[in-house]
Amino acid sequence: MRIAINCRSFLKKNVTGIGRYALNLVQSLSEIDRDNEYWLYAPKKVVDLKRRIPRFPQNNFKIKTNYFNRGLNDILQGAELYHSPSLDFVDFTGGKVVVTVHDLIYKVYPQGHTPQTCEICERQMQDIVRRADKIICVSQTTSGDLQKFFPLAPDKISVVYQGVDKNVFSPLLPEHLSRARRAVSERGVDGPFLLFVGTLEPRKNVYALLEAFEMIKEKKAFDGRLVLIGMKGWMAEKLKEMLSRMKAREDVLFPGFVSDQELRCFYNLAEVFIYPSFYEGFGFPVLEAFCCGAPVVTSNISACAEVAADAAVTVDPSSPEDIAGAIINLVKNREQRDVLKQKALRRAENFSFRKTAAETLAVYRHVCAGDR
Repeated sequence: MRIAINCRSFLKKNVTGIGRYALNLVQSLSEIDRDNEYWLYAPKKVVDLKRRIPRFPQNNFKIKTNYFNRGLNDILQGAELYHSPSLDFVDFTGGKVVVTVHDLIYKVYPQGHTPQTCEICERQMQDIVRRADKIICVSQTTSGDLQKFFPLAPDKISVVYQGVDKNVFSPLLPEHLSRARRAVSERGVDGPFLLFVGTLEPRKNVYALLEAFEMIKEKKAFDGRLVLIGMKGWMAEKLKEMLSRMKAREDVLFPGFVSDQELRCFYNLAEVFIYPSFYEGFGFPVLEAFCCGAPVVTSNISACAEVAADAAVTVDPSSPEDIAGAIINLVKNREQRDVLKQKALRRAENFSFRKTAAETLAVYRHVCAGDR
């Protein structure tokens, strides 16, 4: 097979979310498949220092760079299958088409997007539903949402869970913990801390987490800080206003974007990792925290609960009281934290990008063979 994969999402220096999925998928495919030919489609201007074209040593992986916006059909002429790892308009007509749908946030939680973004997403989804030969969903949650909102035959959908890079996210050896504490301290975090990782936007439910933290501080149940790692999303002004009213605002820290190695240190050292998102199509941070053995509190809805299974404490994300209660119970109960750590590590074993790549390759084969 001659397989083309759109690499646009991981051409930038700081790769997050979908870009991390696409990059790890390609890397894992390069490790397990020497038989098929891969064309890595890279849209890039001639003078563009912000985008880096990926390089893979395997001979069956070739770069197809589109410098002059010539279109998919021109650049990928001869490809048997085109895979878009994210929501996009499908402009390829030269072969089979596979698209990965990560979530339907714009449908399930429309207040998480602007009306303009929702409109674009709807047009893209209509295009995908019409043109794709197979849609990969990253969770049963996303698959269910897709079938709820669009008239699709179930056999047009394949659920392929995402993985995590366990070379990066893993428990630290005891002899490495002091170095990790120094790394965290350089980011302004000393002493015990609670951790959140994700874009700081309404859907991630940071407001309820801040309310919960205020309750915890008022009860004097935790003598530590709350660390929120992530880039500021839209509606950041509301977050700023809320912080200004908090009594515990001095104990809320925002390190900003951190490297994967630094993030591993934070996950390993956190007393509790909290991810009370209102909606996720998968929920990478929960799995990353599991891989590092962090005790996790997350939402009892959407893919958060699906990924977590019994390895985390799940709460009602709309209830700051519920979130605060779960955190307090874990902070006070070291034995429960230790049990959760072991469950987290066992749960993480079910997810790997090698498995993601193998199941995705099976989808490619079925589609090219005319199966669904």
